[in-house]
Amino acid sequence: MEAKNLVIIMSDEHNARFMGAAGHSTVRTPNLDRLAARGTLFDNAYTNCPICVPARASFATGRYVQDCGYWDNADPYDGRVESWGHRLIDQGHRSVSIGKLHYRDEEDPTGFDQEIIPLNVVDGVGDLLGLIRDDMPERQGAKNYARDTGPGESTYTRYDANIASEATRWLKEEAPKSGDKPWVLFVSFVCPHFPLIAPPEFYRMYPEDQIPWPMFYDAAERPAHPYYAAMRACINYDKHFTDEKVRKAVAGYLGLCSFLDHNIGQVLDAIEANGLGDDTRVIYTSDHGEALGKRGLWGKSTMFEESAAVPLIMAGPDIAAGKRVKTPVSLVDCHPTILEGAGLAPHPDDADLPGRSLFAIADGAEPDRAVFSEYHAVAAITANYMVRQGRYKLIWYEGMAPELFDLEADPEEATDLAGDPAHAATLQHMERLLRGICDPSEVDRRARADQARTIAVHGGREAILSRGDFGYSPAPGQSPEFVSCPNS
Repeated sequence: MEAKNLVIIMSDEHNARFMGAAGHSTVRTPNLDRLAARGTLFDNAYTNCPICVPARASFATGRYVQDCGYWDNADPYDGRVESWGHRLIDQGHRSVSIGKLHYRDEEDPTGFDQEIIPLNVVDGVGDLLGLIRDDMPERQGAKNYARDTGPGESTYTRYDANIASEATRWLKEEAPKSGDKPWVLFVSFVCPHFPLIAPPEFYRMYPEDQIPWPMFYDAAERPAHPYYAAMRACINYDKHFTDEKVRKAVAGYLGLCSFLDHNIGQVLDAIEANGLGDDTRVIYTSDHGEALGKRGLWGKSTMFEESAAVPLIMAGPDIAAGKRVKTPVSLVDCHPTILEGAGLAPHPDDADLPGRSLFAIADGAEPDRAVFSEYHAVAAITANYMVRQGRYKLIWYEGMAPELFDLEADPEEATDLAGDPAHAATLQHMERLLRGICDPSEVDRRARADQARTIAVHGGREAILSRGDFGYSPAPGQSPEFVSCPNS
């Protein structure tokens, strides 16, 4: 494959189904749709951890969370484990980021020779409150999720507009200065991450009385699994919702998806306007999804499709147009893809990476391929793992009953098959796949031990409860708003 430039566009919290190209009947995403039409759409793409910081660390390093050790939103990437960016820089390629990183600090050597308007974790340490996974406190910032909805501007929408502007400027002014070797530009937007406040022209595209109501929202339809009872007790966003607020939140999210699409369109147009189209590939993805009220859940942090699945589109020279790939993939597959696209041979230190180039996966069906995700962060009373192979998905809760779903027959994951004798062999097979990837109990113990050490370093449980909850990471120039949490 001929080496080419690459623009990687990442969003935050974009539900994989909320694109016209993915078949959503309401959301308007014309720019993503045209990107998919001239490229390849991966229908079954997953995050390796459904929360920001660990997902982005896995994306950077090409390693599962259990292998790179960035467990949660208080364990930000610091460059200690080398990334695809390090590989590029070591071979003389430019590696530039614009926008959200959610790493520890811009002084860390994280694999970019330039970071433009980065957003990193609060105070270099992030969400310490999420480390408390035993006797979990109720997070006081949860009420802001329902409060901050509707038409308007937020620090996030202003930040994303700035990211789009900087990206178009870089493509015009800096790309021509990059020399003969292919460059990689990482453009990382923060929308449609909450607050669900959308610029009015995008919010008005979705009248509140016409928006789709969340599936399984009624109390009787929600998951009865004890894992979710504990999660709701910790981050019970839905406690603060009324029917009116639900409609505003969904309309706001739809508006933010279209606002994101608008900003992506500016980047795609700049590639063409500056004569880069024949020499530049594009990858679009997100760090994780968004539940948006489905099952009475909001945000991310679960292994259901709305949270764990991510959009993934690849387009440009040597990439098939209008193709859809059913083979499961995950964010760790981007690491070998980026390096192959730049013309780099695999590095010896990367021989044990779990990912495989998306170029190769797109070239042939792999019905037996399995992908993996894990979660050890906020509101997780126990470790949570996912394995997807073919039509089946296993969700494994360490020390609790597992769940098994047939995504071909039941794409909304309404029927758990784990207790069905007719699927006992499938359940056993999926558990063997999981245990071939990790020892779920050992990984859970290791994560908790690391988190306990971090709690101690920061003064213990009481000090962290006093520091409290800040809801979401502030945009550059914005200060976090902490709310202390009572001990439970």
